[in-house]
Amino acid sequence: MPTAKKLPSGSWRCQVYSHTEDILQPDGTIKHKRVYRSFTSDVPGSKGKRLAEQMAADFAAEKEDSSNVQNITVGEAMDRYISAREKVLSPRTIMDYQRIRKNELTALTDLKILSITQEDIQRAINLEAQQHSPKTVRNSHGFLSAVLKVYRPNFALNTSLPKSVHPDLYVPSDSEIRRLLECAKDTELELPILLAAFGPMRRGEICALESTDITGSTVHVTKNMVRTKDNEWVIKAPKSYAGDRYIDYPDFVAEKWTGIVGRITPLTPNNITDRFKSLLKKSGLPHFRFHDLRHYSASIQHAIGIPDSYIMERGGWGNDGVLKSVYRHALSDQRKEMDKIANQHFSQLMQHEISHEIGPGVLTPRGLNNAVMIIPATCSRSLVQRCHPQ
Repeated sequence: MPTAKKLPSGSWRCQVYSHTEDILQPDGTIKHKRVYRSFTSDVPGSKGKRLAEQMAADFAAEKEDSSNVQNITVGEAMDRYISAREKVLSPRTIMDYQRIRKNELTALTDLKILSITQEDIQRAINLEAQQHSPKTVRNSHGFLSAVLKVYRPNFALNTSLPKSVHPDLYVPSDSEIRRLLECAKDTELELPILLAAFGPMRRGEICALESTDITGSTVHVTKNMVRTKDNEWVIKAPKSYAGDRYIDYPDFVAEKWTGIVGRITPLTPNNITDRFKSLLKKSGLPHFRFHDLRHYSASIQHAIGIPDSYIMERGGWGNDGVLKSVYRHALSDQRKEMDKIANQHFSQLMQHEISHEIGPGVLTPRGLNNAVMIIPATCSRSLVQRCHPQ
């Protein structure tokens, strides 16, 4: 796949072969001229480079020889789609696509791409929904949709998908974070935990972080460590465009990287996960993921009134989906206390409004004139009529 080059203006341009033109020469001969299509991005830095390369990759995939498309299967179209993007998408994304190609939507892969119908797709999705979670099914359908946009651009998908299920997030408390750091003190996990809980940074971003990415107490997140299909750890660009960001850490965190040269931690993402599990057992804390430290950071920032737009930028979130899930979890933890406060207020309000009661749950006219009350079914109709004379 062609690589984007930086222009003097600072923009990025990526050229990809489009077609060949036959040009008649003065001597009567024909010259074959290769014509290239240029894709330019004005976004600065590595983001712009990736964007230009992605546009070129999409064009290259879309210009597949139409004569061959007529005979290829859905599975072959998936293979072509993956191959055309292997150099510009993250290894993790490519691995996910390859897993879907191999293990999922198998009812479709042998069908001809040009003969596939919406009914075929719906039946395949129904089968997948019996075996996999809604999220897995939706991811598979998303991949299929991307493939069809290239090889069946006029195909209008209208698939009924399983309803999304909100993830069961865990948000550690302040006391759990303190206990965690007590047990991690002076270990290889101490700095990764600080970077995740008070940044927040992802595992791969922490493992790819180098001393050259740090100025004073400010970290510039520009890289991510990911595993390839060959189980090798490589350094790539961040997970998303939003991942390229600056994070200013408190001094007590910055002190921990003083004197470190090169990689901030020798650990890989899997090392962090395995050692984090062991640390939780040692600390006596309930099980949760290292990634949940990011949720802690987001929930604390939200609780102290920091705007969501800043929280998203600091955490490298491209949308507010995760934040909403974190906030829902935080609210559920506080719901009993909030219900208690609300009910106390309502009770005090009604005690002030009601002068006295006539039997359980039945109010005098004064009470009914000033409040909306529920009268138990056991109360006689005559009592209600006396309270509300016609």
